[in-house]
Amino acid sequence: MTLNKEPPSLFDAPDLFADVPTGQPDMEAGTHGGLTGAGPLTEQLDQNFMQYARYVIGSRAIPAIEDGLKPVQRRILHAMREIDNGSLMKLPRVIGRVSCYHPHGDASIGPSLVVLANRLWGKGMGYLIEGQGNFGNLYTGAQAAAPRYLECRLTKLAKEQIFNPKTTDYVPSYDGVCKEPVFLPSKLPLLLMMGAEGVAVGLSTSVLPHNFPELLQAEIDILRKKRVSLVPDFQLGGVMDATEYDDGLGRVKVRAVIDKDGKNRLVLRQLPWGETTDSIIESIRQAVEKKHLQIKGIQNLTSQDVEIVLMLSPGADPDKVVEALYAFTTCQKSLVSRPVVLKGGRPVVMRVSKMLKENVERLVALTKREFEIRLGELDEAYHAKTLDQIFVEERIYKRIEEEETEEAVEKAVIDGFKPYLHKIRRKAITSEDVKRLLEVKIRRISRFDIRKNQHELDEIAAKEDEVRKNLKGLVTYVIAYLKGLLREYAKKYPRRTVVADGAFAKTDIRAITSSDVSVRYDRENRLIGCALKGGEELFKCSGLDKLLFLWKDGRYRMMPPPNKLFVDADFDRVFMLDKDKVFTCVYEEPQYGHSYVKRFTFGGMIQNKEYRLAPPKSKILLFQEDTPERLYVKFKPAKGQRVHQAFFDPAEATVRRASARGLQMTTKPIARISSAKPNWWNDAEGESRGGLF
Repeated sequence: MTLNKEPPSLFDAPDLFADVPTGQPDMEAGTHGGLTGAGPLTEQLDQNFMQYARYVIGSRAIPAIEDGLKPVQRRILHAMREIDNGSLMKLPRVIGRVSCYHPHGDASIGPSLVVLANRLWGKGMGYLIEGQGNFGNLYTGAQAAAPRYLECRLTKLAKEQIFNPKTTDYVPSYDGVCKEPVFLPSKLPLLLMMGAEGVAVGLSTSVLPHNFPELLQAEIDILRKKRVSLVPDFQLGGVMDATEYDDGLGRVKVRAVIDKDGKNRLVLRQLPWGETTDSIIESIRQAVEKKHLQIKGIQNLTSQDVEIVLMLSPGADPDKVVEALYAFTTCQKSLVSRPVVLKGGRPVVMRVSKMLKENVERLVALTKREFEIRLGELDEAYHAKTLDQIFVEERIYKRIEEEETEEAVEKAVIDGFKPYLHKIRRKAITSEDVKRLLEVKIRRISRFDIRKNQHELDEIAAKEDEVRKNLKGLVTYVIAYLKGLLREYAKKYPRRTVVADGAFAKTDIRAITSSDVSVRYDRENRLIGCALKGGEELFKCSGLDKLLFLWKDGRYRMMPPPNKLFVDADFDRVFMLDKDKVFTCVYEEPQYGHSYVKRFTFGGMIQNKEYRLAPPKSKILLFQEDTPERLYVKFKPAKGQRVHQAFFDPAEATVRRASARGLQMTTKPIARISSAKPNWWNDAEGESRGGLF
């Protein structure tokens, strides 16, 4: 799947849900998908897996573009509408009703209902479901209470805009007892309003939420043939960089809102989408431990609004700390948009503007269908009232007094209307018309008001003219309809996320790192770290630096600056690591006492993992940065020894990995070695040049 363009489908196959061939052998004869042979078990595995994948994609995890809902969400709303009486209902009652349509039990119904109820935009202004009780907290991440403690009902917006039994197509439920909607006739772009997350088999979707009034205005612009551009809007607020959003096929960066409160305090007011106060605080604590932030205290004062107070260390620069919060914590995060939806039952990647156009087309189609149904109802009402008037005014009911059978009665009525067919819109009256007329009560006939009936006929005709006018100017009517929604809901659902002007500035991590820390060595207690108060200071570094610890037997380890680290008696040195810097090392292996020299770079390493410069139990004789011009060696005295000193050229050794074996320098035991001409070098003995091999 590529996200740089909008493909017609995620799959090159003609139909994802078509029967797939089974038992196709792998490229290697006799194997199939890692299984030996392509027998009945393999074919059954293929069939069952594809059926399961189709089911999860089409019936559980991926929302439909037609109404923007997943099946469980659609069933929840439909069931709530069925039992709605305007009052709050206990969640177990709703869950029980939804179970009539949902074949997977109640495990997913309650959490899905809570998610729908938590789609808030403002103080308790839910889109579709109004909840009472503890439905959880998006700020703190607190879970909702048990269903028996919660109540809910549909909002006015949901009742008016997503239900209409006259325009809803129904199918039997999973057990055939009830009927459930194929799609709800939603006039709202629910998918973009609420967003969606879903993981199917080999497929996932992530649609970011958008601002409701902005979506309405964009739909108006689409109907007016204008170009639209939309960016997400998140309930938690924050500041957003949407330069890479790419109409839904890219990503956005979201930052927390951080205010300065004096010189030594910062306050987090809004969070990035998907974060909670606990997750933010934990990421800040980890950054403080790594010496990335100069913060000495954190207070979580969140209640109805987010308020996390950060106490800065003495001398800390608030501006640098804010930048470090964005660089090293989840105060800034990237949100990837993967808008995979079902269209006609097939998964497709769809841009945001395309989704909105699909919603506009569906809105126009639903509105047209409603008008056509309304026009039919008005025509039926006009026809019925015309028949009533003729039936009473011309006393056709008198013709049935002498008739004895139902057939004769029906014929008498039909014959009685023949002279007046020119007053009726239809060419003839039907048996249904006769049946309805015969059900008219005598009291109603005696009190029949011809003037009132004619007035009602005129009103029906006027309504028919209005409906025909709206059908003729359908786009104009839909625009006016959307403007009405915009006037009603624009102030209730304001934008929460501020869109930054341009991209976020790239952070210079080195520049914002907390001030240098001092690495100290307490030789008496064998402790090294930056939290020590005593001991000698070795050097200063930042929290971003990596230190390399080296032992005399050739062991080494890379780690960030520790607070306190105990080292054993074989510890040799610690220094800041430069992965590409060349080092020179001479070591003595333990078995024969031969000495080796090598030049190397440390390269990449795994943090806190132990490595070796030399074989176990070796002894490091010399370790030095760069490549010295000469290595001066004094050999240990031995009987019959004629050469007592020599120098070597380490440049003869090529630069290799730190773990590579060195070049043999000498087989004689070394007493002393130096990279600069030492005082113990005896010029009178001459200079014997040694070779490396």
